[in-house]
Amino acid sequence: MSRPFASVRARATLAATLVVAVALVAAGTAVLLSLRSNLLGEAGTQAERSAREVATGLAFAKPYDDLPLDVDDRPVQVVDEEGRLVAASEDLERISGTGVDAVKPQPAATARDGGDDDDDADDAADDDDDHGESLEPGEIGARTTVSDGSATIDGDTEDYRFAAVPVETEDRGRLTVYAGAPLSAEHGAVNTALTVMLIGFPVLLAVVAWVTWLVTRRALRPVEGIRREMAAITASEDLARRVPVPDTHDEVARLASTTNETLTALESSVERQRRFVADASHELRSPIASLRTQLEVAAAHPELLDLDGAVEDTVRLQRLAADLLLLARLDAGERPADARVDLAALAREAAEGRRGVRVRAEEDVTVAGSRGQLERVLANLLDNAQRHARSAVEVSVRRDEGPHGAGGGGQAAVVAVADDGEGVPAADRERIFERFVRLDAARSRDDGGAGLGLAIARDVALRHGGTLTVRDTPAGGALFELRLPGA
Repeated sequence: MSRPFASVRARATLAATLVVAVALVAAGTAVLLSLRSNLLGEAGTQAERSAREVATGLAFAKPYDDLPLDVDDRPVQVVDEEGRLVAASEDLERISGTGVDAVKPQPAATARDGGDDDDDADDAADDDDDHGESLEPGEIGARTTVSDGSATIDGDTEDYRFAAVPVETEDRGRLTVYAGAPLSAEHGAVNTALTVMLIGFPVLLAVVAWVTWLVTRRALRPVEGIRREMAAITASEDLARRVPVPDTHDEVARLASTTNETLTALESSVERQRRFVADASHELRSPIASLRTQLEVAAAHPELLDLDGAVEDTVRLQRLAADLLLLARLDAGERPADARVDLAALAREAAEGRRGVRVRAEEDVTVAGSRGQLERVLANLLDNAQRHARSAVEVSVRRDEGPHGAGGGGQAAVVAVADDGEGVPAADRERIFERFVRLDAARSRDDGGAGLGLAIARDVALRHGGTLTVRDTPAGGALFELRLPGA
């Protein structure tokens, strides 16, 4: 079952929107909590200020009627140490949160006969005892107790933060002043901030999503151009085309450059394969045509059969097929075996039976690789040297300290094949390692060469982590040098 398509733009926009949403919710929650905490603290400070103002009047023995109990229509209660309400705001109709529910001052005797009010007063007195502190007459307590509650003043009910401040008087004993500050500002500010967030956050998220969508579209536009061009290249099979490289010097530009490099390598590989197939077809056509002609003549006139020529063409065809098969295996990336090969012994075996070939070899020069492939390299180098030598070919095998090609530094095994021929012109020293290249095509074909020997030798050297180069000998002939990593 195929998965639904989701574009990179959609995923990037969704991810950015979700991240911003989480950040906004976290920031908004922190702002609301901080705002509420600050406003509650400010309300508590106002309530404490009002309570201490009343407590100051009590400390100076002012009568209850002269106390500032009705300033700014805030609820105020004055409770004695027995929990009786002795003074309160004039318009106070109901109160909760202070521990004393009474709203009208009562004479001491009435308060003692007051039933439930006495119970509340006793509770409040107990609370005061729990939080009390030792005070001298005329002294106001330093500790302030804060609580939340509500009150109704002149028909208006609001939430308040109450502050309780104790004061010691000379004639009335210990009194506790409860004063409240309204929380309407806190509620209004928090509600306003919440409303702004509920309206602003979705708008901000929409803006973030829209901007992200536009930015990702612009950022991915070169990628879409690369995709379209690659689709066109695939449809047309024209590997000469290249994708556009944006002038941004970023990851997309590097992607386009890498894509073009890949297309170049692919085009080169395909072109090499085409030339290989064309050259292979051309090389196979000659021995097959010659062999067919001889067989047809032999069928019509058996007495004219050139048996030696037929065998020669068959052997030539067999060698060419073997070379093509080895090249195909090398092109497919076949890794050589990891066996230890003694190059000195291999050189002596390759030179055995060849006229004019001399071997000078150090002992125990070993490498890791495929014995069969390395044997083919030496055979090809010797065939090439004998084909161009005037009289002598020399093979030397030695160890050498220093770089050996692809493997970097370390000990190298070196096999040098030198002839006393005319050498290889400097302009052709790389071209001779290309497939089906022959500097003297007619002579090479007559001698049975198809221009694959040196190409195979270099490919095998590269597969073994080494190099194969050619230069002139001091006498002017050609010197082929094979360098391989020592085992």
